[in-house]
Amino acid sequence: MKNSGYFRGGLPYTQIGNGPKPLVVFDGLTFEHKPQSPAMVKIYSFLEKDYTIYSVLRKPQLPEDYTLDDMAQDYAQMLKEEFSTPVDIIGISTGGSIALHFAALYPDLVRHLILHSSAHTLNDKAKQLQLDIAHFAQKGQWRKAWSLLVATGFPQSGFAFQLSKPLVAVIAFLLSVHHPKDANDLLVTVQAEDKHAFLDRLGEISCSTLVAGGEDDYFYSSQLFKETAQGIPNARLCLYPDMGHPAGGKRFKEDVLNFLHAD
Repeated sequence: MKNSGYFRGGLPYTQIGNGPKPLVVFDGLTFEHKPQSPAMVKIYSFLEKDYTIYSVLRKPQLPEDYTLDDMAQDYAQMLKEEFSTPVDIIGISTGGSIALHFAALYPDLVRHLILHSSAHTLNDKAKQLQLDIAHFAQKGQWRKAWSLLVATGFPQSGFAFQLSKPLVAVIAFLLSVHHPKDANDLLVTVQAEDKHAFLDRLGEISCSTLVAGGEDDYFYSSQLFKETAQGIPNARLCLYPDMGHPAGGKRFKEDVLNFLHAD
Protein backbone atom coordinates (compact mmCIF):
# COMPACT_ATOMS: atom_id res chain seq x y z
CA MET A 1 0.00 0.00 0.00
CA LYS A 2 1.24 3.50 -0.86
CA ASN A 3 1.85 6.07 1.89
CA SER A 4 -1.09 8.09 0.62
CA GLY A 5 -3.90 7.71 -1.84
CA TYR A 6 -7.53 6.59 -1.95
CA PHE A 7 -9.05 3.37 -0.66
CA ARG A 8 -11.31 1.41 -3.00
CA GLY A 9 -14.39 3.17 -1.69
CA GLY A 10 -12.90 6.58 -2.44
CA LEU A 11 -11.83 7.63 1.05
CA PRO A 12 -8.49 9.50 1.01
CA TYR A 13 -5.79 8.33 3.41
CA THR A 14 -2.29 9.15 4.58
CA GLN A 15 -0.16 6.42 6.20
CA ILE A 16 2.67 6.76 8.71
CA GLY A 17 4.50 4.12 10.73
CA ASN A 18 5.09 0.44 10.13
CA GLY A 19 3.91 -1.13 13.38
CA PRO A 20 2.29 -4.58 13.45
CA LYS A 21 -1.27 -3.39 14.18
CA PRO A 22 -3.48 -1.03 12.17
CA LEU A 23 -4.85 2.13 13.76
CA VAL A 24 -7.32 4.27 11.85
CA VAL A 25 -7.73 7.98 12.51
CA PHE A 26 -11.06 9.53 11.53
CA ASP A 27 -9.61 12.89 10.56
CA GLY A 28 -10.96 16.30 11.53
CA LEU A 29 -12.58 19.01 9.45
CA THR A 30 -10.70 20.05 6.32
CA PHE A 31 -11.54 22.31 3.40
CA GLU A 32 -11.02 19.54 0.85
CA HIS A 33 -11.20 15.76 1.01
CA LYS A 34 -7.86 14.58 -0.34
CA PRO A 35 -4.81 12.82 1.15
CA GLN A 36 -3.22 15.06 3.77
CA SER A 37 0.46 15.85 4.25
CA PRO A 38 2.21 13.33 6.55
CA ALA A 39 3.11 16.33 8.71
CA MET A 40 -0.58 16.64 9.60
CA VAL A 41 -0.55 13.10 11.02
CA LYS A 42 2.66 13.47 13.04
CA ILE A 43 0.66 14.25 16.17
CA TYR A 44 0.26 10.45 16.36
CA SER A 45 3.86 9.54 15.53
CA PHE A 46 4.38 8.35 19.12
CA LEU A 47 2.25 5.32 18.16
CA GLU A 48 4.41 4.27 15.19
CA LYS A 49 6.24 1.54 17.13
CA ASP A 50 3.04 -0.39 17.77
CA TYR A 51 0.88 0.66 14.83
CA THR A 52 0.66 1.43 11.17
CA ILE A 53 -1.47 4.56 11.27
CA TYR A 54 -3.97 5.47 8.57
CA SER A 55 -5.38 8.99 8.74
CA VAL A 56 -8.60 8.81 6.72
CA LEU A 57 -10.89 11.59 5.53
CA ARG A 58 -14.35 11.46 4.03
CA LYS A 59 -14.75 10.80 0.32
CA PRO A 60 -14.61 13.85 -1.97
CA GLN A 61 -17.69 15.47 -3.50
CA LEU A 62 -20.12 14.31 -0.85
CA PRO A 63 -23.77 14.37 -1.93
CA GLU A 64 -26.01 17.10 -0.57
CA ASP A 65 -27.61 16.31 2.82
CA TYR A 66 -25.07 13.56 3.56
CA THR A 67 -25.28 12.72 7.27
CA LEU A 68 -22.75 11.64 9.88
CA ASP A 69 -24.39 8.19 9.76
CA ASP A 70 -23.73 8.11 6.01
CA MET A 71 -20.09 9.02 6.61
CA ALA A 72 -19.85 6.35 9.30
CA GLN A 73 -21.18 3.82 6.80
CA ASP A 74 -18.42 4.81 4.35
CA TYR A 75 -15.81 4.21 7.04
CA ALA A 76 -17.40 0.85 7.88
CA GLN A 77 -17.30 -0.27 4.25
CA MET A 78 -13.65 0.79 3.99
CA LEU A 79 -12.67 -1.14 7.12
CA LYS A 80 -14.46 -4.26 5.89
CA GLU A 81 -12.65 -4.05 2.55
CA GLU A 82 -9.17 -3.15 3.81
CA PHE A 83 -8.77 -4.85 7.21
CA SER A 84 -9.55 -8.39 8.30
CA THR A 85 -10.08 -7.67 12.01
CA PRO A 86 -11.53 -4.92 14.22
CA VAL A 87 -9.15 -1.98 14.59
CA ASP A 88 -8.29 0.70 17.12
CA ILE A 89 -9.81 4.04 16.13
CA ILE A 90 -9.01 7.64 16.98
CA GLY A 91 -11.63 10.22 16.10
CA ILE A 92 -10.26 13.75 16.25
CA SER A 93 -12.65 16.70 16.41
CA THR A 94 -15.16 16.30 13.54
CA GLY A 95 -13.75 12.80 13.03
CA GLY A 96 -14.75 12.06 16.61
CA SER A 97 -18.32 13.12 15.90
CA ILE A 98 -18.43 10.57 13.10
CA ALA A 99 -16.64 7.98 15.23
CA LEU A 100 -19.41 8.14 17.84
CA HIS A 101 -21.99 7.26 15.20
CA PHE A 102 -19.65 4.60 13.82
CA ALA A 103 -19.06 2.92 17.19
CA ALA A 104 -22.78 2.76 17.90
CA LEU A 105 -23.69 1.40 14.46
CA TYR A 106 -20.74 -0.94 13.84
CA PRO A 107 -19.49 -2.21 17.23
CA ASP A 108 -17.94 -5.32 15.66
CA LEU A 109 -15.44 -3.20 13.69
CA VAL A 110 -13.79 -1.29 16.56
CA ARG A 111 -11.52 -2.53 19.38
CA HIS A 112 -10.65 0.68 21.22
CA LEU A 113 -12.11 4.13 20.57
CA ILE A 114 -10.27 7.35 21.43
CA LEU A 115 -12.28 10.56 21.17
CA HIS A 116 -9.50 13.10 20.72
CA SER A 117 -10.80 16.60 21.43
CA SER A 118 -14.32 15.58 20.48
CA ALA A 119 -17.64 15.19 22.27
CA HIS A 120 -21.34 14.40 21.86
CA THR A 121 -21.90 17.87 20.36
CA LEU A 122 -20.04 21.07 19.56
CA ASN A 123 -20.57 24.12 21.73
CA ASP A 124 -22.79 26.84 20.28
CA LYS A 125 -20.01 29.27 19.33
CA ALA A 126 -18.16 26.49 17.47
CA LYS A 127 -21.29 25.54 15.53
CA GLN A 128 -21.73 29.15 14.43
CA LEU A 129 -18.04 29.49 13.61
CA GLN A 130 -18.11 26.43 11.35
CA LEU A 131 -21.22 27.71 9.58
CA ASP A 132 -19.49 31.07 9.07
CA ILE A 133 -16.37 29.36 7.71
CA ALA A 134 -18.46 27.35 5.26
CA HIS A 135 -20.35 30.50 4.24
CA PHE A 136 -17.17 32.40 3.34
CA ALA A 137 -15.70 29.37 1.58
CA GLN A 138 -18.86 28.97 -0.49
CA LYS A 139 -18.48 32.61 -1.58
CA GLY A 140 -14.87 31.95 -2.57
CA GLN A 141 -13.51 34.03 0.31
CA TRP A 142 -10.97 31.41 1.29
CA ARG A 143 -8.64 33.76 3.17
CA LYS A 144 -11.49 34.92 5.40
CA ALA A 145 -12.57 31.32 5.99
CA TRP A 146 -9.04 30.30 6.96
CA SER A 147 -8.66 33.36 9.15
CA LEU A 148 -11.67 32.38 11.25
CA LEU A 149 -10.37 28.85 11.70
CA VAL A 150 -6.74 29.75 12.37
CA ALA A 151 -7.75 32.34 14.98
CA THR A 152 -9.23 29.61 17.20
CA GLY A 153 -5.69 28.42 17.94
CA PHE A 154 -4.70 31.76 19.49
CA PRO A 155 -5.80 33.72 22.60
CA GLN A 156 -9.33 35.06 22.25
CA SER A 157 -8.96 38.26 24.28
CA GLY A 158 -6.51 40.73 25.78
CA PHE A 159 -3.15 41.95 24.56
CA ALA A 160 -2.14 38.51 23.27
CA PHE A 161 -5.25 38.50 21.06
CA GLN A 162 -4.21 41.82 19.49
CA LEU A 163 -0.65 40.58 18.96
CA SER A 164 -1.88 37.43 17.21
CA LYS A 165 -3.87 39.24 14.51
CA PRO A 166 -0.97 39.86 12.07
CA LEU A 167 0.21 36.26 12.43
CA VAL A 168 -3.29 34.92 11.85
CA ALA A 169 -3.53 37.05 8.71
CA VAL A 170 -0.23 35.75 7.32
CA ILE A 171 -1.09 32.10 8.03
CA ALA A 172 -4.56 32.49 6.51
CA PHE A 173 -3.07 34.05 3.37
CA LEU A 174 -0.56 31.24 2.92
CA LEU A 175 -3.18 28.54 3.46
CA SER A 176 -5.60 30.15 1.02
CA VAL A 177 -3.16 30.30 -1.89
CA HIS A 178 -3.93 26.73 -3.00
CA HIS A 179 -7.64 26.47 -2.32
CA PRO A 180 -10.18 23.84 -3.44
CA LYS A 181 -12.12 24.35 -6.64
CA ASP A 182 -15.32 24.54 -4.59
CA ALA A 183 -16.54 24.39 -0.99
CA ASN A 184 -18.67 21.25 -1.32
CA ASP A 185 -16.68 18.95 0.98
CA LEU A 186 -16.50 21.58 3.69
CA LEU A 187 -20.11 22.71 3.39
CA VAL A 188 -21.69 19.25 3.47
CA THR A 189 -19.56 18.18 6.44
CA VAL A 190 -20.30 21.34 8.43
CA GLN A 191 -24.03 21.03 7.78
CA ALA A 192 -23.96 17.40 8.89
CA GLU A 193 -22.03 18.14 12.06
CA ASP A 194 -24.33 21.05 12.88
CA LYS A 195 -26.99 18.38 13.53
CA HIS A 196 -24.64 16.30 15.72
CA ALA A 197 -26.46 15.77 19.04
CA PHE A 198 -25.45 12.36 20.36
CA LEU A 199 -25.96 12.66 24.12
CA ASP A 200 -28.98 10.35 24.25
CA ARG A 201 -27.21 7.68 22.16
CA LEU A 202 -23.94 7.47 24.07
CA GLY A 203 -25.18 4.41 25.96
CA GLU A 204 -25.22 2.47 22.66
CA ILE A 205 -21.42 2.45 22.54
CA SER A 206 -20.00 -0.78 23.93
CA CYS A 207 -16.30 -0.62 23.04
CA SER A 208 -13.53 0.48 25.38
CA THR A 209 -13.44 4.28 25.08
CA LEU A 210 -11.14 7.13 26.09
CA VAL A 211 -12.28 10.77 25.98
CA ALA A 212 -9.31 13.16 25.96
CA GLY A 213 -9.50 16.94 25.61
CA GLY A 214 -8.15 20.28 26.74
CA GLU A 215 -10.06 22.38 29.25
CA ASP A 216 -9.61 25.48 27.06
CA ASP A 217 -10.85 23.85 23.85
CA TYR A 218 -12.53 26.47 21.64
CA PHE A 219 -14.91 23.97 20.06
CA TYR A 220 -16.03 22.05 23.14
CA SER A 221 -15.78 22.46 26.93
CA SER A 222 -14.79 20.48 30.00
CA GLN A 223 -18.47 19.90 30.67
CA LEU A 224 -19.10 18.45 27.20
CA PHE A 225 -16.11 16.13 27.56
CA LYS A 226 -17.35 15.02 30.99
CA GLU A 227 -20.88 14.39 29.72
CA THR A 228 -19.51 12.32 26.86
CA ALA A 229 -17.40 10.13 29.12
CA GLN A 230 -20.21 9.75 31.65
CA GLY A 231 -22.66 8.67 28.95
CA ILE A 232 -20.47 5.92 27.48
CA PRO A 233 -20.38 2.80 29.68
CA ASN A 234 -17.01 2.47 31.47
CA ALA A 235 -15.38 5.24 29.42
CA ARG A 236 -12.21 6.92 30.71
CA LEU A 237 -11.82 10.70 30.82
CA CYS A 238 -8.56 12.66 30.58
CA LEU A 239 -8.75 16.46 30.81
CA TYR A 240 -5.76 18.77 30.40
CA PRO A 241 -5.67 22.21 32.07
CA ASP A 242 -4.60 25.22 29.98
CA MET A 243 -4.79 23.23 26.75
CA GLY A 244 -6.78 24.08 23.63
CA HIS A 245 -7.71 22.26 20.44
CA PRO A 246 -6.56 19.63 19.79
CA ALA A 247 -5.03 18.22 22.96
CA GLY A 248 -1.41 17.09 22.77
CA GLY A 249 1.81 16.89 24.72
CA LYS A 250 3.46 14.40 27.04
CA ARG A 251 0.48 13.65 29.28
CA PHE A 252 -1.81 13.10 26.32
CA LYS A 253 0.65 10.67 24.75
CA GLU A 254 1.06 8.76 28.02
CA ASP A 255 -2.70 8.54 28.54
CA VAL A 256 -3.28 7.23 25.01
CA LEU A 257 -0.52 4.62 25.29
CA ASN A 258 -1.71 3.46 28.72
CA PHE A 259 -5.26 3.15 27.42
CA LEU A 260 -4.29 1.16 24.34
CA HIS A 261 -2.00 -1.13 26.33
CA ALA A 262 -4.47 -1.75 29.15
CA ASP A 263 -6.00 -4.84 27.54
